[in-house]
Amino acid sequence: MVTLAERLTEAEKAWHDLMTGQAVVAVYDSNGERVEFRPANRHALHLYILDLKSQIAGASKPARMIQFQTSKGV
Repeated sequence: MVTLAERLTEAEKAWHDLMTGQAVVAVYDSNGERVEFRPANRHALHLYILDLKSQIAGASKPARMIQFQTSKGV
């Protein structure tokens, strides 16, 4: 079983490879599925790294706000 620290190491290497010009990098997500990152979605890789760091630190994911807007049609 892969630990969070091992996943973080893989993701940080993928980030380095992506930022130094390699076209495609791949890591395995928490479900064991292969995920490919390309320069166009490097933001997603960065978020993945932050999520892994948060899990390792024992912090929960930040709450997301959902805003509902209703109208009586007046």
